[in-house]
Amino acid sequence: MRVLALLAALSIGTTSALAAEEPSGCDKFKWPIERERAALTAPDRAKVASGSEQAALPASAITLGLVAPADAKLPTPPERAPKDGTFAGFTSIKTAKAGLYTISLSSGAWVDVVQSGHFLKPVAFSGATDCEGIRKTMKYQLSADPFVLQVSGARDNSLSIAILPAQ
Repeated sequence: MRVLALLAALSIGTTSALAAEEPSGCDKFKWPIERERAALTAPDRAKVASGSEQAALPASAITLGLVAPADAKLPTPPERAPKDGTFAGFTSIKTAKAGLYTISLSSGAWVDVVQSGHFLKPVAFSGATDCEGIRKTMKYQLSADPFVLQVSGARDNSLSIAILPAQ
């Protein structure tokens, strides 16, 4: 009986800890997200197939088509292995001005930014559930070199991505 009580207490503690990690609502992001959210929900988002190359940073958000991880042919194995039944994809950007950028996603997924053969770590991260149009946003310091944006572990076969200069 004590074992069951202990397991129940641990389960509640774990659930509470997970809930604490995942704030809910648009006002729970660590910085203003209105611009990113507007880009991610704009009706004129360009549809981009996985594996496509962009000559420059898109002027607004894109909707990236995703496929099964085995079919995605990601240029670099993701830092986090995708779960079964999820989707993955990538796009490469040939030119961008060096600077601090936000990379925002409409729904949950793992993001790898690979530049000059190295994974870039986000400078900052913020995410929240229950905010229509945006799930997470990260800030990356990019150089002027080409880079690849890889997405894996997505639940749906497409998601919107906005890469915007940080404000």
